[in-house]
Amino acid sequence: MNLGYFTMPIHPVSKDWRVALREDRAAFILADELGFTEGYVGEHVTDRAENITSGMLFLATLVNDTKRIRLGTGTVNMPNNHPAQVAASIAMLDHLLDGRFIFGISPGGLLSDAEIFGNLDANRNEMFLEAINQVLALWTTEAPYDLDGKYWKISTKRTLIPEIGQGYIPKPLQRPHPPIVVTAVAPHSKGVTEAAARGWDPISANFLMPVWVKSHWPRYVEGCEKAGRRVDAANWRVAKSIFVADDAKTARDYAMAATSPYRQYYASLGTKLIKNGRGELFKTSRDMPDSAVTIDYICDNLIIHGTPDKVADQILAFREEVGDFGTLLYPGHDWADVELGRRSMVLMAEKVMPSVNAAIKTSAKAAAE
Repeated sequence: MNLGYFTMPIHPVSKDWRVALREDRAAFILADELGFTEGYVGEHVTDRAENITSGMLFLATLVNDTKRIRLGTGTVNMPNNHPAQVAASIAMLDHLLDGRFIFGISPGGLLSDAEIFGNLDANRNEMFLEAINQVLALWTTEAPYDLDGKYWKISTKRTLIPEIGQGYIPKPLQRPHPPIVVTAVAPHSKGVTEAAARGWDPISANFLMPVWVKSHWPRYVEGCEKAGRRVDAANWRVAKSIFVADDAKTARDYAMAATSPYRQYYASLGTKLIKNGRGELFKTSRDMPDSAVTIDYICDNLIIHGTPDKVADQILAFREEVGDFGTLLYPGHDWADVELGRRSMVLMAEKVMPSVNAAIKTSAKAAAE
C-alpha cells in the first residue's frame, strides 16, 4: 500500500493566511522528503477556512521544492473555470513538474463558490462533463478549434496564424494527458462508474463512513468492466483522517480534545455538508436520525489516532472493512502544534506504513499457501 497526502485544507478562520499557506507548503515538502508517493490540494474561492483559492497556483510554488512526489489538484472545480484556461494552465503545470502531475477534477461542492461564479442554480454535473470533454478535445486535436458547447464556445478559427504559433492551446507533457482522478463522495456513487469507464480513477473522501467508502469499489469494478479495463485495487485511493504520536495521551488529546484541529475540521465540514442536505455521509445507515450526527459521533467514527502500533492496527482493520486499495491518503489538518503535526507525518511514513505493509504481505503469503 502506498502512502499519499491530501489537503483541502481547513484552518481556523482567525489564522494568519500567510502562516497557513507556509504550513501547507511545508507539509507537502515534508511529504516529499518522507517518500509519500503523491499529494493533492483542494481549491475554494469563497471560504476563509478552506483558503487555498487555486490548487494549480499552489502546486506551482512547489515545483522546485519537491523532487519525487507526484502532485495533483484535488480538485479543479470545472464549472467555475473556463475550459481553455484549465487546458492551458494544466499543460504548463505538467511541464513545470516534468510530468509529475495528476489531474483531479470535480463539479465542485462548495455552494458559495457556485453562487459567486453564477452557477448555483445550473446543472453543474452537466457543466462538469462539457468542461472536461472540451479540455480533452483541446489536448487531442489541432488548431483551429471549434467547440460549440452549451456553456462554452471555444474557437480560434478567425485568429489562427500557424507560422507564428498564434491560436494554439499547449498540450501537457504526459500524452495524451496526465492521469485523471475524481473525488468520490456520494454513497454508491454512479460517478465512479462513469469515471472508471473513461479510464479515470477514484479518490474516496476521508469524511465518509466506511460503509460508504466500501460502496465505491463495486461501482469502480462496474465501470472498468464496462470499458474492458483491468480491475486493479492499486488504482483506488482512499483518504482517512489520522494522527500519530509517540504516546497515546498526546495522540488522543491532539486528535479529540475540544480544541483539536481535527475536531475543528469536522465541525466546519460537518456544518457545511449537513446544512446542504448531505448529512448521510456521516451516517452508518440512511435511516439514522439527523440528531444522532453529533461532532463527538463524527470524530469517534472518522478519526484514527494513537501510537504507531495502534494506528497500524486501526488502518488494517479499516482496510479489512472496506476492502483492498492501493494508496492511503493522509489528509492534511491544521498544524495547531507544528512539531506534533510534523511528527505525526514522520511516524506515519517511518513506523506505521512499514508495519501495515508487512502485515499485508504476511496475510497475502498465508492466503497463497
